[in-house]
Amino acid sequence: MELIKELTLQEKLHILADAAKYDVACTSSGVDRKGKEGYLGNSRACGICHSFAADGRCISLLKVLMTNHCVYDCKYCLNRVSNDTVRTAFTPQELCELTIEFYKRNYIEGLFLSSGIQKNPTYTMEKMCEALELLRTTYRFNGYIHVKAVPGAPDELITRAGYLADRMSINLELPTAESMKKLAPNKSFSTILKPMRKVTNTIASHRLAQGKSAYLERSTSNQYLSGSIFSENQRRISGASGVGEEKKDLLTISGREHQKLLNRPFAAAGQSTQMIIGATQETDYHLLKTTQSLYQKFDLKRVFFSAYVPLNEDSALPSLDTKPPLLREHRLYQADWLLRYYGFQADELLSEDKPNFNEQLDPKCDWALRHLERFPIEINTAPYEDILRIPGVGPKSAARIIQARRFGSIDFDHLKKMGVVLKRAHYFITCNGRMMYHIPIEESYITRQLTSVEYKENWELKHQQGYRQMSLFSDFGVQA
Repeated sequence: MELIKELTLQEKLHILADAAKYDVACTSSGVDRKGKEGYLGNSRACGICHSFAADGRCISLLKVLMTNHCVYDCKYCLNRVSNDTVRTAFTPQELCELTIEFYKRNYIEGLFLSSGIQKNPTYTMEKMCEALELLRTTYRFNGYIHVKAVPGAPDELITRAGYLADRMSINLELPTAESMKKLAPNKSFSTILKPMRKVTNTIASHRLAQGKSAYLERSTSNQYLSGSIFSENQRRISGASGVGEEKKDLLTISGREHQKLLNRPFAAAGQSTQMIIGATQETDYHLLKTTQSLYQKFDLKRVFFSAYVPLNEDSALPSLDTKPPLLREHRLYQADWLLRYYGFQADELLSEDKPNFNEQLDPKCDWALRHLERFPIEINTAPYEDILRIPGVGPKSAARIIQARRFGSIDFDHLKKMGVVLKRAHYFITCNGRMMYHIPIEESYITRQLTSVEYKENWELKHQQGYRQMSLFSDFGVQA
């Protein structure tokens, strides 16, 4: 379908912002860059995204597509070439003007830019890079930018985008080659993983040049827990082929007037990806194994999960009346945190024999109920690694327990003040040899108690219908 060029800027914004709402990879910035004289904006590590829609979408970034025109025919995508929909595109100048004007009015704090594939990956990536370079140089925008790299684009354009953006994403979308062949015939694992490796190596190169570890720094020290997915293997990045060479790429494409961009870090907030949940038949175990492999092989900052929202009628897809698996998405996010911060492995949480989570329980409780032989755990003597695996205990409260034990014995009142969620934890712990209540350590009994505690939250997650991206200008029924 031809692009409609006579649309107004506001009409383009409405179309291209709505088309971007299914990409969920909007999170806190991960960079800490102060304001700079002569430049507009800054980025704070404490989190650029202050507000989220009911469906988890962030609303403090201008999240748009460069264009919704696409030559690909991915069956799950609203913008696929076979769909009869209005097509349009921003010019680089229009995108920059929108970003700056919205920023000046305090509507946004940064830009999230993705795109359909117009003509081919190279042309699309060139247009995105042109817009970002214009924003950084001519408009002197110093705020946060997250850009979606286009698989199949040349390495030099991927590198160029990385110097201009704070975070880069390359969406895997589907966890297996079979699913990709079935639903996204124009894509392949090789075209996605190649630029992902390029970004990984370039980030590592810059970290080494700054005297840091090639591996990304995590927000806690839990990656060094014994058995953590980050503790065993991945110091190989510093010796990977191509590390240390990537800065040369920008010199060949930008010209001397833009060599100052080399002083910028490359994708300082790291790299992320996204997988669609529910469009295909993969189990939670398969998704979690893929997630763990991506963290280990590509040092990703985050793996995002997006519950499939039926948009297109196709025999290869769930029917249009299928509800998005929002509760399943929520459980996978909880499991992702267990991988990154709690020292769990995918094979511990699930297995071929038990390939899916019990959606009525959070994954940590689900794991604990299948390993009741390890409980109850004595709070006053257990090591940090064991305390961290107690349902209702997080990294901060576990650290507080270890610190407080140096000064005396801990009881249940102390645990509550430390932030432990006792409505979950009390089934699995003792203080000075005594449980909080006299209860049987039986799987069926504890399962009934925990599911009743979480019933209301689970019901609300499963039945929410908020798939609309929040508007910059709509009050959504909120009265002044």
